[in-house]
Amino acid sequence: MDAKTAQILDGKALAQKIQTELSDRVRALQPQKGRPPGLAVLMVGDNPASAAYVRNKERACAKVGIASFGKHYPANATQAELELAIRALNEDDRVDGILVQLPLPDHLDAISLLYQIAPDKDADGLHPVNLGRLVRGEQGLRSCTPAGVMRLLQEYQIDLKGKNAVVLGRSILVGKPMALMLLEADCTVTVAHSRSQNLESITNQADILIAAVGRTEMITANMVKPGAVVIDVGINRVVNPDGTSRLAGDVNFDAVKTVAEFITPVPGGIGPMTVAMLLENTVSSYIEYGSN
Repeated sequence: MDAKTAQILDGKALAQKIQTELSDRVRALQPQKGRPPGLAVLMVGDNPASAAYVRNKERACAKVGIASFGKHYPANATQAELELAIRALNEDDRVDGILVQLPLPDHLDAISLLYQIAPDKDADGLHPVNLGRLVRGEQGLRSCTPAGVMRLLQEYQIDLKGKNAVVLGRSILVGKPMALMLLEADCTVTVAHSRSQNLESITNQADILIAAVGRTEMITANMVKPGAVVIDVGINRVVNPDGTSRLAGDVNFDAVKTVAEFITPVPGGIGPMTVAMLLENTVSSYIEYGSN
């Protein structure tokens, strides 16, 4: 390996490997279960990024052998209408996983809808029951993005025990569950955020640095300890001067790769892992709770 360039943690390749493994498991289990696993993605409105994510999820489902029961609602769909749909999916024996694609139009209460999903069908791992299981170190469906980060670190045999881990961002989607999973893996964990003072001095302590703040290329080389593992969870769309656009992370990849030992790219790092963990959660529910 070139001493001046970090090794790439290839989330895309690992996600494909996981999909192949899940496909084999589904093929073996389907004769006993009498049906394939089922995932229902509920989307409201016409957000182009959301539509692209949903298409990706449905394509990935098809590869693994998971049936899609997604529903697309107009932007003016009501809270009551969506709650009714979730309750029906909770009762539907063909469905093992349910998720509501965010963001939702402003008139809808996403948290209230999340609470309606049966915890054992919570494919995103964000229901309070599943987050509570994570806090307690009990088995349960895990939040997809941080679970994907942990799986990628495991794949590359990166030793976490006793390491200093810094998580940038404190969202319920990534930052908070990420910190808990790292704690569970025996890291010493610091959570930093927009109000943290002396951020550079905090990030420079990190053996494992995880950026999940949604600010384009905020992490520069001087913020990274030499030899650190840098995980970039950010996905930001940047418009180039010529009007074209590209995806960029929260990490200035070109600068940081000369300092870090391992780094994830954007795209092709954590994004594909998030989808792979969603599929894994669905198959886990199918095995654990799904009726024949």
